[in-house]
Amino acid sequence: MIDTCLKETIDVAVIGAGHAGCEAALACARLGLSTVVFTMSADNIAFMPCNPHIGGSSKGHLVREIDALGGEMGKVIDKTFLQSKMLNTSKGPAVHSLRCQADKMEYSKAMRRVLENQENLFIKQAEVSEILFEDVTDESLRHKGYKKRITGVKIFSGMIYEAKAVILCTGTYLKSRCLTGEAITYSGPNGLLPSNYLSESLLKAGIELRRFKTGTPARMDGNTIDYSKMSEQFGDSPVIPFSFDTDPEDVQKPQVSCWLTYTNEKTHEIIRKNIDRSPIYAGIIEGIGPRYCPSIEDKVVKFPDHDRHQVFVEPEGTYTNEMYIDGMSSSLPEDVQLAMYRTVPGLENCRIVKNAYAIEYDCLCPGQLHPTLEIKDIRGLFSAGQFNGSSGYEEAAAQGLYAGINAAMQIQHRDYLTIDRSEGYIGVLVDDLVTKENLEPYRMMTSRAEYRLLLRQDNADIRLRHKGHDVGLIDDERNEKLLIKEKLIEEEVTRLKNTTVGANSNIQKFMEKIGSTPLKTATSLAELICRPELNYDNIAEIDNERKPLPADVIEQVEITIRYEGYINRQHRQVEQFKKLEKKLIPDDIDYNDVGSLRLEARQKLEKFRPANIGQASRIGGVNPADISVLLIYLDTINRSSSDEK
Repeated sequence: MIDTCLKETIDVAVIGAGHAGCEAALACARLGLSTVVFTMSADNIAFMPCNPHIGGSSKGHLVREIDALGGEMGKVIDKTFLQSKMLNTSKGPAVHSLRCQADKMEYSKAMRRVLENQENLFIKQAEVSEILFEDVTDESLRHKGYKKRITGVKIFSGMIYEAKAVILCTGTYLKSRCLTGEAITYSGPNGLLPSNYLSESLLKAGIELRRFKTGTPARMDGNTIDYSKMSEQFGDSPVIPFSFDTDPEDVQKPQVSCWLTYTNEKTHEIIRKNIDRSPIYAGIIEGIGPRYCPSIEDKVVKFPDHDRHQVFVEPEGTYTNEMYIDGMSSSLPEDVQLAMYRTVPGLENCRIVKNAYAIEYDCLCPGQLHPTLEIKDIRGLFSAGQFNGSSGYEEAAAQGLYAGINAAMQIQHRDYLTIDRSEGYIGVLVDDLVTKENLEPYRMMTSRAEYRLLLRQDNADIRLRHKGHDVGLIDDERNEKLLIKEKLIEEEVTRLKNTTVGANSNIQKFMEKIGSTPLKTATSLAELICRPELNYDNIAEIDNERKPLPADVIEQVEITIRYEGYINRQHRQVEQFKKLEKKLIPDDIDYNDVGSLRLEARQKLEKFRPANIGQASRIGGVNPADISVLLIYLDTINRSSSDEK
């Protein structure tokens, strides 16, 4: 007789196989846990429903950090990019960011191959309709604030997967609907099936949800575009890989061009005349959209003084002629879309393959996350990506890796992975999602990182690889390579500081040739490198003791010497930051007992339940006076505890 309630016991269930789900599932499986990743479509693993690119300003930092910790995104984009560019090279190294245009299909295929061949990991195409949980009876867990405990998930067919942890990586699929003018389709992105049942189960578990929205531009038939009216955008040579483990020689290949054009007054006039037909302005859309990635309607309405906006025309892949019209996302009706796109130089005769649309979906209300990305009330329920209120593939992947590692740490009774704001962009991302009431989809930016000179993408391995090794995702061989690199950097910086050159005729001739001020006294090679017109490479002529070093070591040596003063100042700032992070707040604190605390601060602190004073100080509505009151209260109860002992 067939069992009418089929069950399977696993360690971890990951709901969703987008960029968050892939990293979460791989992390858990690689740490030895039996893992099932559920997806609405196995053919759309690591799908890119919006712009098929990885990296960009600040996002490139996240990809490098994912790689440093043992994640997969950087390795896969190194295999599947169409064009690679380092952004912001005219500025300092803190904001240099790598960006790669991806072959959308090849990226998805490559990531799927990684998942399919990963030990302990199984892909299941199914809709998860319920999370399963039970009330917490363990007093130690109740003391930590847990009310329920995860026991598994149930899929729509009825099968149950008993699990010790569940990771929600649902992206934009929860009760999603796509809007193109008056036409509303109840689907996920790109016409994929939505997840219609899980939201109800989450609400039943006591999780608060809200509606967010995002959007995407049209895709054009490349054969109907006149590229002669656009500016060609080339990739870099040589190409710099994303992954620290990729051989730079492996990524030197012919690249595909992107193209730049602009909207104009005709475009804007069509939009203004039809603005009432946009679901955003007609009140049809309920969700809140990303301020930092606005639709073309928003740009025209909010920036009326701009007579044009940039439009990048970018390839979707080598398998198709489709071109992505970056900078013109929209939810206007199809007839308006076609009219406005055809006013753009080069798009006069364009044909739309896929209409632009806005998409609405359910996601998590703020104030419900632990710094581990575990839902506060429910032991074993973690979440990552757009469900947490963020936007972007890179933000999702970073959270997925972080949540996956911490789910594994919880199951294996090991210390959680922590990355604070001074250690990585991932730390900034997680902290902002945990402590801030983000009223729109959260997007990472370099300006969000207070210590960005320390958190450069070039030193992500030095900052975080040891954490990946401690967790178990970075093997001993890769860790040993890092230790050798660090030793070489330290030795070379010391040598350059201790090697001096005199003001003799040979040196003066070199300085004149290079266009630098003559020396008056002997000076160190390190001091010479600090001159704007000099660098590590061009002083080789007067550096007789130099030995060959790898390019990545030279890069770190030069940055360390050039920016030493600024770097040391940021290290001092970090020391002050760490002092506040070390002042822990008891799990069971009752903020009603904290006298002189303003009502708003009390409400916000109760809602977010910060783990330490540093986190408390970053919560909106909590001011420095409130922090002073809280510090005095904590000092009082700590003294009372000491007296009792």
